[in-house]
Amino acid sequence: MASASPIPWLVLIHQLPPKPSYLRVKIWRRLQDLGAIALKNSVYVLPNTNTAREDFEWVLQEIDKDGGEASLCEARLIDGLTDEDLRALFSRAREADYRALSAEIRQLAHATFTSRSRNLSEESRARAIAALARLRKRVAQIAEIDFFSAQGRPTVDGLIFGLEQRLAPARPSTARAPSSALAIGDVTQRTWVTRKGIHIDRIGSAWLVEKFIDPQARFKFVPARGYTPAVRELRFDMFDAEFTHDGDLCTFEVLLRAFDLNDAALQAVAEVVHDIDLKEAKFDREETTGFDHLIVGMAWRCADDDARLEHGTILFDALYTYFQRRKSGAKG
Repeated sequence: MASASPIPWLVLIHQLPPKPSYLRVKIWRRLQDLGAIALKNSVYVLPNTNTAREDFEWVLQEIDKDGGEASLCEARLIDGLTDEDLRALFSRAREADYRALSAEIRQLAHATFTSRSRNLSEESRARAIAALARLRKRVAQIAEIDFFSAQGRPTVDGLIFGLEQRLAPARPSTARAPSSALAIGDVTQRTWVTRKGIHIDRIGSAWLVEKFIDPQARFKFVPARGYTPAVRELRFDMFDAEFTHDGDLCTFEVLLRAFDLNDAALQAVAEVVHDIDLKEAKFDREETTGFDHLIVGMAWRCADDDARLEHGTILFDALYTYFQRRKSGAKG
């Protein structure tokens, strides 16, 4: 998030009375809710924006009302910490929030789907949907104080999307007709649309489309919901897409099924994608953990979706070649 002022930071310096004892906790929680970072015990910083200034002024009034003292300053960093160091502190704080939230989403998925069946009772489905709604609210709250776009957000979005797909009632068989009826000849020179912030399943699916289904494919990255496809556009791995999660199948596997791609090396790639995307060990291939780490590291380096697809294509080319050559017994 760009600063609204040439002076990049706002600093709140405060001193609290020893009593009442709850005041220190109250102010600390309020500052945490604002996303402020502590430079020292009583020195907190936010990016210098109008919203941050208003938030800090409210805290200053609370402190003053309860008998404390506080000052609000605009600041530049001259020595010691750099601006980049401080931005990294903000990002690390939000990364921790996103990691904790990701763990809660995975725990909800595990508790809801004790088996791989989607045959949930309506009561269980309703409870899980309500819990997921609360988690989505938490995502929005964290995003409000994610001033420098921490890398953990796409993972959270992907986990929520995957769980939404698994919780959705199974569609009638006619709803799947577009993906089951299309042949490769029907989908050439299309624009393939998916959600922004691409990760393992969307990167792999785009690679699969370009390499084996539509070599002249173009790709478009859009918000997760509310997008209306244009003529000759096909959506994948997003809400109401032509190709997306179906039961226990990730989008990569759905594409393999839809176009009858029976290559053994592709199936091995699909097993790696499945376990990374659905956060399980259904296939438990030895290559999965290492490839997961490569994709995560690449995503950290590449915030732009086009760059992620470019670099991810290289990784998927390598993984596919590895499975091809291993199957043939080739060495070196």
